[in-house]
Amino acid sequence: MTSSWKIELIPVPVTDVDRAKAFYERIGFHADHDHKVQDGLRFVQLTPPGSACSIVIGEGVTEKVPGSQEIQVVVADADAARGQLTDAGIEASAVDEQPWGRFVHFSDPDGNRWSLQAIGSRPNG
Repeated sequence: MTSSWKIELIPVPVTDVDRAKAFYERIGFHADHDHKVQDGLRFVQLTPPGSACSIVIGEGVTEKVPGSQEIQVVVADADAARGQLTDAGIEASAVDEQPWGRFVHFSDPDGNRWSLQAIGSRPNG
């Protein structure tokens, strides 16, 4: 029997933790944790609305270069997701129609890139 594997946490490298935290909260992410564990280690966990997977930003949490992360998220409605972003003052692409889904793209203040994908159905739910 194969065990379940669930992605829990993705590090997103940033230059300014407070600026990034405010950005993600503005687009609807919930701040689950914000702890300074010790000097040089601050752990901020944020969860997108309805997601079982979170991101972590902070100080000392990843060696990735700010702006180097790319994340794709599935949404129910690309137009509604784009509207949520633009209503929050975030620059987002127009909805990109593809045979395999409808996409909206945006970046955080450090240039980490996000792709929101709306598809009719998913084989695994």
